[in-house]
Amino acid sequence: MDGPIRALRVAYWVGAVVDAVAGVQMLSPRLTAFGMGLGDFRPGPDYVYAMGMGAALMFGWTALLLWADRAPMERRDVLALTVVPVIAGLALNEVVAARSGFLSLPAVAPIWALQLMLAVLFLTAWRRANRQAAAGARTAG
Repeated sequence: MDGPIRALRVAYWVGAVVDAVAGVQMLSPRLTAFGMGLGDFRPGPDYVYAMGMGAALMFGWTALLLWADRAPMERRDVLALTVVPVIAGLALNEVVAARSGFLSLPAVAPIWALQLMLAVLFLTAWRRANRQAAAGARTAG
């Protein structure tokens, strides 16, 4: 397995694991409260419903990343789509939550660090794969 394909596969699997863990956390208000530093957190049915919707999407994205791993070069653009709008959208949502006072900056900072690391991993793997695909097209043409 060459470097760009290995990088794609690592990115797909890291993303899939992170998304699966996030989906499980979303289904458990207790885990969410612990992870976000929310001491006396008692969400209502509206929150539980919204997080259930989010968890379904998170598990769907987990499956999408695992599907992309089955044809890593051909499906490399899944990584770019994972960064924008998914990771960027989640980070923006956390900015709104921190600005509103719902989440503290110390609680959000590790999430932003993880999102930044994922974005760098995904975009680096995607760029390397694009370079290899372009080189292969030049050679074939």
